[in-house]
Amino acid sequence: MAKQRVARRQQTKNPVARYFIETRAELRKVNWPTRKEAISLTRIVLIVMFLMGMFLWLLDLGFFQIFAWLLSS
Repeated sequence: MAKQRVARRQQTKNPVARYFIETRAELRKVNWPTRKEAISLTRIVLIVMFLMGMFLWLLDLGFFQIFAWLLSS
């Protein structure tokens, strides 16, 4: 059966059709996460984004204060 798929892919002359056939074949090989894993990973990403946002906001605030102090002198 796998040989038939490979043969069918090689027979396709149209590059656009071949692209979609190969893309579909690759998507079947993907090890998709479970719902629980996806939710857990999403939470981690959101927490890291929030922490990085806070860090950059504080850094920006610090630079603003430094430049305000330098320019007021």
